[in-house]
Amino acid sequence: MTARIILGILLPFAGTALGSACVFFLKDGIRPGIQKTLLGFASGVMVAASVWSLLIPAIELSEGWGKLSFIPAAAGFLIGIGFLLLLDRRVPHQHLECSEPEGPASSCRKSTMMLLAVTIHNLPEGMAVGVVFAGLLSGESGITSAGALALALGMAIQNFPEGAIISMPLRSENGISRKRAFLMGALSGAVEPVGAVLMILLAQYFLPLLPYLLAFAAGAMLYVVVEELIPETAQGSHSDLGTVGFAAGFVIMMILDVALG
Repeated sequence: MTARIILGILLPFAGTALGSACVFFLKDGIRPGIQKTLLGFASGVMVAASVWSLLIPAIELSEGWGKLSFIPAAAGFLIGIGFLLLLDRRVPHQHLECSEPEGPASSCRKSTMMLLAVTIHNLPEGMAVGVVFAGLLSGESGITSAGALALALGMAIQNFPEGAIISMPLRSENGISRKRAFLMGALSGAVEPVGAVLMILLAQYFLPLLPYLLAFAAGAMLYVVVEELIPETAQGSHSDLGTVGFAAGFVIMMILDVALG
């Protein structure tokens, strides 16, 4: 069991690191159409994971509430949205496609601001993996080992293209060396195992909060999708490719969760 948990915690980070390594093998940046497809794919995976791996189990854990079983899921979801909204406003950061930074004024370099933006993006994914494994450890959530690993695998799959999307623009647009671009891309995923471990520890001490924590992770992930990923896929041309990528990511994550869960 311990080995599976460690594997599940590290899988999303490994996906980001492997994707970031593309900077060593690809000379040119990612074409806009491919980038939008990959962003759409990541969005689809995150939405499907939020529904099947997080919100539905949160509601099922609250069956004792009867017709009010939606309350923990709804409350946790809204708190997760609020938490990411707070981070978005309080942490200085800059998205890859934006010319202006967001959040409070800061003297940080542009590359550092971009790293912070991706870190904010990746934190909810680590939290989601952690809280699902916490549910597995509790033995009372109905979450299976295969289902928890399916979520971790889904996050790793969608993190691979994200890693490439991070490292390659850092190299091509900011003149950073390949090694440094790789390290920055991989470092952005390091927050995921940290977030996972924190959620596991929190859920172990506050087991009655598990439905809220599951929904909290779902809200945090969907905030990233709606606030960042979908707008990026909808801008300019090739937006239809983003929609195709979303559909593919959603279906793949749904299949993984249902077939393995």
